[in-house]
Amino acid sequence: MPRTVRNIHRAERDDIGDLTTRRPLPSRSIGDLDPFLFLNHHGPQTYPPRNHGLPFGPHPHRGFETVTFILEGDVLHRDSGGHESVISAGGAQWMTAGRGLVHAELSSPEFMERGGPLEILQLWVNLPARLKMTAPRYVGVQRDEVPRLSLDRAGVNLISGELAGRKGPVESLTGVWMSTVAIEPGGSVRLPAPRGRTVFLYVARGALAGIPAFHLVELNDDADDLELRTNEGATVLFGHAAPLGEPVVAQGPFVMNTREEIAQAIRDYHAGLFGPPMD
Repeated sequence: MPRTVRNIHRAERDDIGDLTTRRPLPSRSIGDLDPFLFLNHHGPQTYPPRNHGLPFGPHPHRGFETVTFILEGDVLHRDSGGHESVISAGGAQWMTAGRGLVHAELSSPEFMERGGPLEILQLWVNLPARLKMTAPRYVGVQRDEVPRLSLDRAGVNLISGELAGRKGPVESLTGVWMSTVAIEPGGSVRLPAPRGRTVFLYVARGALAGIPAFHLVELNDDADDLELRTNEGATVLFGHAAPLGEPVVAQGPFVMNTREEIAQAIRDYHAGLFGPPMD
């Protein structure tokens, strides 16, 4: 028998200016899913020509990782470590903030000029205390760099981890397994979800059996795999990771283990230790 459902959590609407935003995690019904801290679902929406694009100008992070999945549109990434890329639909970005990084997530000049559909998922993944101050890094992968595995009537876009002899392009520091899964109407797929690991499952489009879009599914740790079924078709964010079991102290863009570490992060940021200023 596959894992069973413990609870279903509806994403809360939390628009950012003219950017349609839903936040499945955290919400009023769930805090976090250790080590998964936060998920924002931007869109789906269509931007007109000559728009202002994404509003996420330069801002700092320390102590965790941001994983961004571009379903439609694009994301222009710049950071104080000197990384810059434009990732288009079907691609992903994995940024390890570690000891501190300033980054910006904007739309490309081409997208702002022509407009078009936009839909993005951004997930925050906690780092253990031993890696909070690791060196920052960034990996951006385009659609053609992401292995797509056809399993039953589903396509699994593998970002990190291994499945059926294939390996995702991102090597997670903590062994996070992460993918997006598109299931055909009337289809089903069975995926590994080993006991002892926290499963992350969010319905971004369509619906799973009895679970509509914009819902986070909390699962019991009672089996080593998971079965996803759909009548109308669905796109889901699916992954799993070992829980850290450590204190989580968060303030804005910093996630550490103690209040003192948060205070130190703020001091370090204002002292310019997160890298050179960004325009």
